[in-house]
Amino acid sequence: MKMRRTNAVALDHSDERQNAHAFLGRLPDDQLSAVRGLLGAMLSPLDRELALAPIDDEPVTPDDAAAIQAGIASLDRNGGVGLEEVLADFGLTTDDFHKMAEDPAPEDAA
Repeated sequence: MKMRRTNAVALDHSDERQNAHAFLGRLPDDQLSAVRGLLGAMLSPLDRELALAPIDDEPVTPDDAAAIQAGIASLDRNGGVGLEEVLADFGLTTDDFHKMAEDPAPEDAA
């Protein structure tokens, strides 16, 4: 069964999430570990990494803020770079990109 990612903003599953959290809170440790493994297996490798990544809580420095503003100003003046141009820099086409999305690379054995 092939699952497609949906736009999380378009769907409101807050009740389901609250119920799932309530159920998780009542599980004994051994069952919680099993459910964590199951949930991890259901996610893509990228989503697993993102879920476990530490939160970036570093403050934005004045240099960071200036760089962000410079980037926004550049986009306002020149527009962004199109996907086709970015892909071409890597020798890819949009067809290649769509094929890669349909058939992701296997996970690295680590």
